[in-house]
Amino acid sequence: MSEIGLILALGCAAISAVALLCKHRGAVNAPDVAMRSPLRSASALFRSRWWAIGFGLAFLAWCLHVAALSMAPLSLVQAVIAGGLAMLAIPARRWFGVAVSRREMAGMGLCAVGLAFLALTAGHERADTGFDAEVMLGFQVGMLTLGGSLMLTSSRRTAHGAVLLAVAAGILLGVSDVSLKALAEQVPSQPLSVLSPWTATAIIGGIGAFLALGRGLQIGEPVAVIVAFSAAATLGAITGGIVVFGDPMGSDAVAVVGRSLAFVAVIGAAALLPMVPSRVSARGA
Repeated sequence: MSEIGLILALGCAAISAVALLCKHRGAVNAPDVAMRSPLRSASALFRSRWWAIGFGLAFLAWCLHVAALSMAPLSLVQAVIAGGLAMLAIPARRWFGVAVSRREMAGMGLCAVGLAFLALTAGHERADTGFDAEVMLGFQVGMLTLGGSLMLTSSRRTAHGAVLLAVAAGILLGVSDVSLKALAEQVPSQPLSVLSPWTATAIIGGIGAFLALGRGLQIGEPVAVIVAFSAAATLGAITGGIVVFGDPMGSDAVAVVGRSLAFVAVIGAAALLPMVPSRVSARGA
């Protein structure tokens, strides 16, 4: 089952990359997202044809993601999806007119390799597939608070504000992913467990990520925003896998050094990504 889950995760990664680029094209042609008017902002985004296409693709990728989470460990699924960052450059250049420089290519590669290594070395064998509800609740509340705080402090229309919004969106999506993993483990044997706090946190995290990412794509450089979003989502899910579900960290020195270098690679990738918006072809609205 794990092998099928990883194949589904690879499909999720490929579709997600195209979906994010479609959303970027749609976001720049839509009215400004206003966090205080979520329904009006969402309606405006969906009136943009490219955003609607991107959302449809993202929903398909989400379905593959949920299926993958039900068949494979959270950290391993996230490793494969993180590797999807390396696939971003091809559709960005050929289909969306986004200029991707060698520096950005290097940044995407470093980020993808670093995140994949972090996820893989987090481990995926554990005796107990359950989780402690109190630990889960504490993790979710903390992450939702952090994501919400970043959204509130990134209201200015600046490139740095766009990256903060992307990080907030990634954190909130990580909350949703952890919730979905919990539901994927509980609902098959206990269908009524779908009526749980984890369903609520999945929805809250998903809506927050939707709005923060939409605004970040409107005001920021597309590659930087997408990579920051993907990195934050992956790190959030990996942390949830370790803290909530008990994915082992390992104890040997080689693994510790390797993970440290992987963190450095992810941080270094951020330094390679420009903040100034690239030229984008915006055919269609």
